[in-house]
Parts: sequence; C-alpha cells; structure tokens
Amino acid sequence: MNSTLTHSPVLSTTVGTLLREWRQRRRMSQLDLAGEADVSTRHLSFVESGRSLPSREMLMRLAEQLDVPLRERNTLLIAAGYAPLYRERALADPQLAAARRAVDLVLKGHEPYPALAVDRHWTMVAANAALAPLVASADAELLAPPVNVLRLSMHPRGLANAIDNWGEWRAHLLARLRRQIEVSGDATLVALLAELDAYPAPAHAGHAPRGETDPVVVPLRMRTSHGVLSFFSTTTVFGTPVDITLSELAIEAFFPADDATANILRQLADARR
Repeated sequence: MNSTLTHSPVLSTTVGTLLREWRQRRRMSQLDLAGEADVSTRHLSFVESGRSLPSREMLMRLAEQLDVPLRERNTLLIAAGYAPLYRERALADPQLAAARRAVDLVLKGHEPYPALAVDRHWTMVAANAALAPLVASADAELLAPPVNVLRLSMHPRGLANAIDNWGEWRAHLLARLRRQIEVSGDATLVALLAELDAYPAPAHAGHAPRGETDPVVVPLRMRTSHGVLSFFSTTTVFGTPVDITLSELAIEAFFPADDATANILRQLADARR
C-alpha cells in the first residue's frame, strides 16, 4: 500500500509555540479559543507556555477550532510527542480510486467548459479536454509537468499576454493567494507569491482599482483567435476529508460569462470530436 503518515518537519519548536502561532494567525484570544474548545483559559495558557502538555484529544479539539490544516495537525501531534494521525496518499493510490473517479467525472462532466484540479501549491493534477485550447499559446516550458497554474496564468511567457483584463485578474489571484497564505502559513506559497508579484505587466495591461474590495465575481477575459472569451470560476473541495491529499485538492471550474463564449466553446468541443 502506497501511503504515508505525513508531517511537516519539527525541530525545536514546541507544541505550545505552534498553538500560539495558529491562534494568533486566526486572530483569537486565549479566552476566545478556550471558550470554543471547552477548556480553561488557565490550562490553555499553561499549554502555550510549555508548563503543561495537552492530551491528544485536547490538542485535536484545539486544532479543530483553529481550523488547522490536516498536514499541520500532524505537526502539532508530533511536537506534542504523539504519533501523526492523518495519512497522505498519492492520488493514484488504489485507496483513493473512488475519489479520483469523482474528480474525473466532475472534470469530464463540465465539458465543453474548462476545468482543472490543483493541489495546495496550485500544481495541476488533472484537467479536462476543454482546457488545452485555452493554454496552447503559452511557452512549452510552462506547460511541461508539473504545471503551476498561477505561474502559467501570470508569467510573461504564459497567458499574461492573452488575458484582456490582466490587471484585474492579477489583483484577484494575488489577493486569493494572500488569503491562502494567511490560512495555511505555507512557506512554499509565500515564495510563489513573491515570484508572481515580481512579474512585469504585459504591454496591454491596465491598473487594478485602488482601495476596492474584490467584486462578487471577478471575470477572466482571454483574447483568442476566436475572439475574447469571458469566464467566471468556482472552486470545489472535498467535504470532511481525512486524507491529506484530498484535503488539499481543489477543482477550479470555469463557466462562460456570456452567450458568445458558450457558443465558441461548444464549437471547439465539436471540432475535437
């Protein structure tokens, strides 16, 4: 069986320090967390200061209230001297066959509109046939596996020159990535954000509005040989997963934002048959 109990490296960091970092990241006071997790504020204070060691049950209850990702819950367990709880299996593992079939069904069922599945670092793990024509103009190097879809979208040799509203789309993607970093504290995503933020703007790019929050739906408008295609997107995740791989998997599905785009995508699908 190809599966592992996975955790992030733990050096000298104590479980109390890790819990305090997650609590502060979630902007909760000790009083707030203690109340939500049904523990005493005094005991929580002792845990964070290292004067007391939490039980496995208490630690998982705190992690649940702090919405700690499964991968990092293993880190908390190991820091406290307990065995990791959550397994990480490759998506091709036989035990995830049903989940992989579900992903493939969702992607296939979304055609003729594009959809793809990504892991926690935005690496593409699957895509449907409708995506290929939209990314064909990108440099072959950026399309070689493993494909990072944020890098592909924003790189000067990727899709940046094809995105009609690049400034607006860039602001949306970077804001989304910043929120993901705030939730996860993932160092790889921090490095990815710095890389994407440094990319130069394409010649046609405008400037994203200042001082405005993200709109309800941010469109993606792509210039193609068939005309400008306009999309909005949705994200789907697995409910209550207990496997790290599934907990970090997301399906990004793009829908036509106008009738012209829908008609062009149907025509492209017919041409592939």
